[in-house]
Amino acid sequence: MPDAPTPTAPAASRFERRRAHTRNALVKAARQILAETGETNASIQEIAERADVGFGSFYNHFETKTALFDAAVADALDEYGQLIDDVTGDIEDPAELFAASIRLTLRLAALHPEITQILRLRGLQYVHADVGLGPRALRDLVKGRESGRFRIDDPVIALSAVGGAVIGLLQLNTVAALDARAGEQMAELVLRMLGLPLDEAHELAARSLPELP
Repeated sequence: MPDAPTPTAPAASRFERRRAHTRNALVKAARQILAETGETNASIQEIAERADVGFGSFYNHFETKTALFDAAVADALDEYGQLIDDVTGDIEDPAELFAASIRLTLRLAALHPEITQILRLRGLQYVHADVGLGPRALRDLVKGRESGRFRIDDPVIALSAVGGAVIGLLQLNTVAALDARAGEQMAELVLRMLGLPLDEAHELAARSLPELP
């Protein structure tokens, strides 16, 4: 009778789950610190205590604090991008999609303040990164140019302008408590910058929006 197989797979998967849990706890702690202070000078001990993990666990996942905070920003921006994607997935027109995304980003300030804070404080450094706002916006800028919706020469330059506008709007919201109309105005300005006529930009910027979770 053959020997019964050694049940190693469940143990391995438990180990991987524990590793993933610890890493996620560290990233979550770093996200909280970034949202609260905008700084990365917390000690590894402080981060580990906030994450409720052992000090030595940090180095099982990250070589430096910089690597952790980079992962935390990427995690927050990817969550932001996924939220926008989830509620705008049925919008095919890149111009309408840009208008909706800008206005929804302002709404995020009330519904998802941690993500918004990280986007406001760190987002400009990541506009051209491969996470969050950058790749999604660049994709739609390219699509808009190729379809003739946007009159732009270089989508990467346009991305710089759009990213700066969105993050500037979030910054203004911290001192001016903006309402939905401000999001509409910014969306209209961005669409006009991308080459849409005034009347069409105004109409697209005022369309009804899907609800954010």
